Amino acid sequence: MLFEFFKDAILAAIAAIGFGAISRIPRRAYLFCGLIAAIGHSLRFLLMNPDLGHLHILLATAIASLLIGTLAVFASPLAKTPAEAYLFPSLLPMIPGIYAYKSFGGMVMCLLGESKSQFDYYFYQFAENGLICVAIIMAMVTCATIPIFTFKTTAFTATR
Repeated sequence: MLFEFFKDAILAAIAAIGFGAISRIPRRAYLFCGLIAAIGHSLRFLLMNPDLGHLHILLATAIASLLIGTLAVFASPLAKTPAEAYLFPSLLPMIPGIYAYKSFGGMVMCLLGESKSQFDYYFYQFAENGLICVAIIMAMVTCATIPIFTFKTTAFTATR
């Protein structure tokens, strides 16, 4: 499990730095972006692990997003960069791509189904995965921005 934990952290950091590079954040923010993503994604990994937290992906993502937002706010004065520069690239590795993929696949199979039972099955897949995907994304955005508004003095004075 230790290997999986570190692999998860490293891959999340690489993805966050990549998304940061695409977003054109300052180079001094890359290290913080990678560290924050690795810590947040690893927390979600631990919270979802059946031996440790065994939380649903929605709750685990919300807690990890809250930590990512908090770390971004308190790291922003260190690099003299707005918290959003680390926040959004650090959240992107936690986007529930498999749920979006399954939802889209269910929608397509719904349209191509040949019987009512197939339609019902694939519509259920579409609805379930789509709702989970939307709920996770809403939880990520909401929980990640709470620290920005909670710690206004730190978040908004980082670039001064």
